[in-house]
Amino acid sequence: MALLDAYTKPLTADQVAYLLRRATFGPTPGQIKTLTGQTAGQIITKLLADQPAPALPLDLKTSKTFTDQPFDTTNQGTFEAYIKMWWANLMLNQPVSLIEKMTLFWSNHFVTNDSTVNDYRYMYRYNALLRQYALGNFKAFTIAITQDPAMLRFLNGNQNVVGTANENYARELQELFTIGRNGGYTEADVRTAAKVLTGWADTGYRDVTTATIGSTFRANRHDTTDKTFSATYQNTVIKGRTGASAGLDELTDLVDMILKNVETPQYICRKLYRWFINSDIPDTVETNFIQPLADLFRKANFEIKPVLAALFQSQHFFDEALRGAVIKSPTDLVIGTLRFWGLQAPDPTQNITAYYQIGNYINARIKEEQQDLLNPPTVFGWTAYYQTGYYQQWINSTTLGLRGNFGDVLTNGAQKLNGKVVVDGLTYAKTMSDPTDPAKLVSDMTGQLLSIPLDQAQKDFLTDTVLLGSIPRYEWTSEWNDYIKVPNDTAKKQAVQLKLTTFLQYIFRMAEYQIV
Repeated sequence: MALLDAYTKPLTADQVAYLLRRATFGPTPGQIKTLTGQTAGQIITKLLADQPAPALPLDLKTSKTFTDQPFDTTNQGTFEAYIKMWWANLMLNQPVSLIEKMTLFWSNHFVTNDSTVNDYRYMYRYNALLRQYALGNFKAFTIAITQDPAMLRFLNGNQNVVGTANENYARELQELFTIGRNGGYTEADVRTAAKVLTGWADTGYRDVTTATIGSTFRANRHDTTDKTFSATYQNTVIKGRTGASAGLDELTDLVDMILKNVETPQYICRKLYRWFINSDIPDTVETNFIQPLADLFRKANFEIKPVLAALFQSQHFFDEALRGAVIKSPTDLVIGTLRFWGLQAPDPTQNITAYYQIGNYINARIKEEQQDLLNPPTVFGWTAYYQTGYYQQWINSTTLGLRGNFGDVLTNGAQKLNGKVVVDGLTYAKTMSDPTDPAKLVSDMTGQLLSIPLDQAQKDFLTDTVLLGSIPRYEWTSEWNDYIKVPNDTAKKQAVQLKLTTFLQYIFRMAEYQIV
């Protein structure tokens, strides 16, 4: 069986939940129910369907757009935060779609950050570009991101002019964005690529008089000489051009040249594999999964959708040995938890206060757990994604307690969002198959909440020690039935509610809840 062969059996509820936890920021119970019984191919078609562009973020104070207006120096920090909250709410409200997860993937690949760029309009435009090309063509994407004003600012492309070429973007284009460190390019190739890229500049930066931002090519600052590359690129010569179209023409030639290197599609496919399947890539996976996936990428003219379709419906993806191989990022943990419990951000045109309350809460939790949206710490992205083995960095001496506290606050009723308690253990327990039976209740709940199955000893411990606090199991049955008979009796309600709260807080702190 080839690893990339399609998995064609109808998916169980457990498999649907696994697929959506990896491909999105987590499923809702309704999505799991609706999609159970469909094949991976059918679900992938939904995940890859085009989505409409989202509405522009709004100013909380005025309910008006601000990214399409002149730069506001006074509200720079506020508007920067609104954009992050807007994106967090798009993730929270996502349909069955890959668009948000892939937008985050590309923000960790084609990295810029708001700390360096320092113009919220540039960062909004950058995010819009990521989602525009997230499921599109990688060649067109690379050409577009090279001209993006945020990228020009972040990697000094706006300072790259004939005679004093700035090599920063030319280096990262090859090392991080396309061919990778093992691609065999030389320092001379970096210098030569920098000459190809001379002449570009951003426009409208922090301009308080105009809403127009973008990039421009300055022909008089472009190196018009022929550019000769190393044997890694078959000694390709990019012909020097003059005139208004010279910059785009040479940029296109440069990207075409890089894409011809066999390592480029493999490098991108490895990053997708580590993001969606497993941080570790053994030789068998490299040979039997990465290489054929890279061949598909090349044959598809670097369209991204065919690669993702093959990855997510492969036999290898549904190998149960891979369950739990990915530690939830802060975004996966926070948004996935809130989505499971039914939280949605309201339409900002109807309730902008609640909209930003939810967005602010998500953004604050993600940031404190060390994944500040639109602000990766370095050009390499977030540390957990940078090198093989670093995925464990999501859980460290700082974030471990914060992850646990996140679950505690949601379950003890201390945090209300849009006027409601997020995690209602009592209501949830009533949806289980037999809440009178504590063992069955624990089995049902852990089956939904955890990504990997527990053995019987673990279930018994959770039942007898965590949920029941060592009381006999039959006492739970009596307490639950008493509560159901008189649901407004405070004492009877608390008898079961406190136990469920303790149980859920324990679940949220389990190692099994931190992985997917």
